[in-house]
Amino acid sequence: MIGGMVRCMTTPSSKVTARSIADDLRDQIRSGSLAPGQALPTTKELAENYGVTMKTVSSGVDLLKSEGLVVGERGGRRRVRADRPITWNLTKFERGQRRDTTAMDDWSTSIKEAGREPEQHVKVFSKDAGTEVAGWLSLMPGAEVVVRERSRLVDGRPFQLSTSYFPGTIANGTPLTEPGDVSMPGGILKAIGHPQVRVRDEITVRMPTPEETDRLDLPPGTPVAQHVRIGYGEQGPIRVMVTIAPGDRHVMVYELEV
Repeated sequence: MIGGMVRCMTTPSSKVTARSIADDLRDQIRSGSLAPGQALPTTKELAENYGVTMKTVSSGVDLLKSEGLVVGERGGRRRVRADRPITWNLTKFERGQRRDTTAMDDWSTSIKEAGREPEQHVKVFSKDAGTEVAGWLSLMPGAEVVVRERSRLVDGRPFQLSTSYFPGTIANGTPLTEPGDVSMPGGILKAIGHPQVRVRDEITVRMPTPEETDRLDLPPGTPVAQHVRIGYGEQGPIRVMVTIAPGDRHVMVYELEV
């Protein structure tokens, strides 16, 4: 054992491999023996502990880095990833109750209620709808949509990318085109006469694009959940929101009556 941090394996050193080292360290991370944010012992210390070469240890730790459980720092030190996930209740999200009593939107309010600090940066612009967005909104490709693009942070760290698209025929001339983090009691769509009467969620788990990796500061091996929520008015779709949520920072919850 090294400094009380890493237990010794009982496997004979002749049978210790990079995979078995990764398995052992992973078990300690999941059990909490290696705590979030804790530095791993040095490669030399681990090699002595497991009775193998430093190259074998490095290969084992690299497996954990590729899984997103360990992150590297300048100088070669490795730490257990320290991000604290948020619980995102998609059943209650956008139900309207919170927005009737606060100037913040549902996401910011839920983060505050969890004792964390929310922050959003919003860009607003118009564009021609691509095939995918047009399909979600039942529009012809090339139809004008108003886009509200959000970068969401928790405690100063990137946590989500969330982009909402609205048909230009609904959004133009309304607060939906205003820059910044705009919120209204009951939601903007309800306030401008287009309330949502139901929503449809589509969730895909995938690996991130290079742009998403950069904007969300994702360590290697981190998957993301793509949450698409289509909002419907009385006559059809009036909004689609596409949220990219890193898998290491979210617990996504639904509550259903049976």
